[in-house]
Amino acid sequence: MLSITKIVHFEMAHAIHGYLGACKNIHGHSYELQVTITDGKAINEYIPAPGFIIDFKELKNCITKNILQTFDHTILLSTAYLADHPALRSMENLLEWEMEPTAENLLIFIKKTLFKNLPNGTRLIKLKLLETRDSFAEWSNELHLL
Repeated sequence: MLSITKIVHFEMAHAIHGYLGACKNIHGHSYELQVTITDGKAINEYIPAPGFIIDFKELKNCITKNILQTFDHTILLSTAYLADHPALRSMENLLEWEMEPTAENLLIFIKKTLFKNLPNGTRLIKLKLLETRDSFAEWSNELHLL
């Protein structure tokens, strides 16, 4: 099976409610999101013109529209966090979630969103969200495609 990956970046701040470490305070990350898709076909020969599964630009446009425009340069906080810090509700770039804005929950949201919005004929098989250079959450559906 042949797949392609598009890598995008976004800036976002968050805080984790109920966490005892430094992440209980609002802080930001430069996230890297890696989106891997396939058309699910067994490819043994060269791909006819135009020669690709999907244009990288089309995949980037899908990610930008559905993910980056939601999260880039926002402050993502949970309803529970905001209940303890009500003055923060006045922030212009605030995005409120019911769940905690961890890398894992972000990845679940991204997976659900992209599942609904990827171009026809393509399937999501892997996501990787790096919160820092050496810390990331990863989701894979590769085993279900065999």
